[in-house]
Amino acid sequence: MNAKQIFFFVCLLALAIGGTLLINQKDEPARLSTLTSSSLGGDFTLHADTGPVSLSDYTGKVVVIFMGFTHCPDICPTALAVMTQALDSMSEAEAEQVQGLFISVDPERDTPEHLAEYVGHFSPRITGITGSKEELDKVVRQYGAFYRIVETPNSAMSYTVDHTARIYLIDKQGKMAAALQHTLSPDELATAIKAQI
Repeated sequence: MNAKQIFFFVCLLALAIGGTLLINQKDEPARLSTLTSSSLGGDFTLHADTGPVSLSDYTGKVVVIFMGFTHCPDICPTALAVMTQALDSMSEAEAEQVQGLFISVDPERDTPEHLAEYVGHFSPRITGITGSKEELDKVVRQYGAFYRIVETPNSAMSYTVDHTARIYLIDKQGKMAAALQHTLSPDELATAIKAQI
């Protein structure tokens, strides 16, 4: 078998594997697909308007995390609205066992004080936190996420931020339970949270 035949065979194999993966993904609704790995997640410390906030501060609670920024036009407010509706649909006893965290990856504009005001429009059970670029980069790596600054010179904002759009569920022991697509409904998120309570 010459080099050209080997290359052709490898391409066919890659297409076959890719097709199988696509078929399997279609069997499961995208919004409910999860990414779980024992190597993802872990404790971190960022900053709210009231001071440092660590994930370990909420041991004994289910933590729901979303990473984004306050100038996000649609995905972030939608995800926070879904989190709020999910929490509001729970009993008081259930909701007491849950903490929401909104991590801003845009610390230049999203000060802890601005974040507190922003999340205040959603739910008192969601805390806005951020940090230095180095602190944020560490958290983003820990959770298998990404973000990047995109210059928009013709916009009044001058830049926007591309970022991962996942809702992370952390169990009561501080371990990552699931990374859910942001497109799930409030009822679906509430069900996923209650499974960890």
